[in-house]
Amino acid sequence: MDKFKKILPIILALICSAVFLDSLRFKFTNHPNTQEIFGRLNEWAASHGADGLFAQTGLFSQYSIGAAELLASAALLLGCLPRFHRLQGFGALLGLGVMTGAISFHLFTPLGIDPNNDGGGLFFMACIVWLSCLTLVIIRRKHLAYGLGRIGEALFGKRA
Repeated sequence: MDKFKKILPIILALICSAVFLDSLRFKFTNHPNTQEIFGRLNEWAASHGADGLFAQTGLFSQYSIGAAELLASAALLLGCLPRFHRLQGFGALLGLGVMTGAISFHLFTPLGIDPNNDGGGLFFMACIVWLSCLTLVIIRRKHLAYGLGRIGEALFGKRA
């Protein structure tokens, strides 16, 4: 059981990173599938008065989401090394945030769960990554609490 507890975070980090890193070739090369997804999201946002939010220069563009996925992957993979376990929690937290957004946009916008006619594969992988990141956040919760506490101390000074 101890071996399983040691290897599970590595397996989950590899799964998340593989999905994130694989998606970068679509996001960073402006692939037609990416244009379709972010185009639909931008049209939806525009209908709510937030035109440009998902455009190529928007706050939630394919490039900013891709950069977040790249950063999450780096932290997840570095966190596989014992010396850097604390980074894995932060990578998982970032990945959880990105995937929460992705799943929400698939479910609650006209995007739907099968925007690229792939049988819902993209949505399914988002769900797998979300569950993996949530599990990693739980596993690394002590590292996260410590790190967030240190960030709080740096920002607001030592607690009395």
